[in-house]
Amino acid sequence: MTFAATILTLYPEMFPGPLGVSLANRAREEGKWSLETVQIRDFAADRHKTVDDTPAGGGAGMVLRVDVLAKVIDHARGLHPDCPVIAMTPRGTPLTQARVRELAAGPGVTVLCGRFEGFDERIFEGRGVEEVSIGDIVLSGGEPAALMLLDACIRLLPGVMGAASSGAEESFEQGLLEYPHYTRPALWEGRTIPEVLRSGDHAKIAAWRKSMAEVDTRSRRPDLWERHEGARVQPASGARQKKKD
Repeated sequence: MTFAATILTLYPEMFPGPLGVSLANRAREEGKWSLETVQIRDFAADRHKTVDDTPAGGGAGMVLRVDVLAKVIDHARGLHPDCPVIAMTPRGTPLTQARVRELAAGPGVTVLCGRFEGFDERIFEGRGVEEVSIGDIVLSGGEPAALMLLDACIRLLPGVMGAASSGAEESFEQGLLEYPHYTRPALWEGRTIPEVLRSGDHAKIAAWRKSMAEVDTRSRRPDLWERHEGARVQPASGARQKKKD
């Protein structure tokens, strides 16, 4: 099954961008995923191809019109009715690796890229659009965020990464940051590779990596560590049920 990526944008020339090189490009050439861009301006009704208007209630900037957005989304859903429509916006739910895995396991994704002050709010409920944020930052448009979302999905598609297990121990997959990596030279500017990694003892190496993942997560991402610890101490549903009986 080919993963179908459809981008709704005012700047289709920004694609495939970095997805046109390396693993992502090779995967596209092999038919593992497809890319289609749709120009939002083509769905404007007037001769000037107007896609935005001033914000209701006043204020700076311009807002993408709901009627134009609805037309382009309806068009995209006609092309790929089973693909979720996602709008890249700082007001959205933070993107997680778990959500990326869900998307990568599906038929594809339609990504709506905003510009100016953003979208008319009515489009989200009116067309069932999922709002997603890549972080607590503001970009000039949704296109760079869309590229990031697609890259995260494409690398998880079957056969894209060299080994099927390549992504299993990465950051966020087990609720932790990934452990640190080292390679040659063994000595660099007085800094050495940890002795355990040169020991050949796979059990000790695995234990060290797990420990370092926990240490780094606790110090660098206390929010992530808190969620991880909460998940670990939560009793299984079976245990809860047994206690009730």
